[in-house]
Amino acid sequence: MRRAIALAALIAAASAAGAASAEHWAKYVDGDNGVAWSIDSDYTYKDKATGRVVIMQAISKGALGPSAPGKPDGVGSVVAVDCAKKNLIAVGSYSPSKPLAITDAWRSDTPKKADGHENEALVSTVCVGVDKLPVK
Repeated sequence: MRRAIALAALIAAASAAGAASAEHWAKYVDGDNGVAWSIDSDYTYKDKATGRVVIMQAISKGALGPSAPGKPDGVGSVVAVDCAKKNLIAVGSYSPSKPLAITDAWRSDTPKKADGHENEALVSTVCVGVDKLPVK
């Protein structure tokens, strides 16, 4: 019985590690000063509780990213977008010195209008095909 439990724990850990390391970045906009913003399509989903599209975005410039949390060049954030109202909630951010931490409390945060070139491009990009996204 202990072996079965240990094997199940090992499989779960390996599955989590595999899911966390899968990165499929797609650039959605060029920003100021030579930076580019990308989203990770493996992390994009529709939140069941709010109907918002939750995405992981990362910035890249030169040798920097885009990369996920825990990577030496990973700098980015997780954002929840309301496609109908064109607003967003910052769910969490990360950098090489700051791990990503997300709590369920983000759902009650006050959304902010998606202002600016980068945020408008983000909304336009993630809201296309929103009905085809997985719901979690």
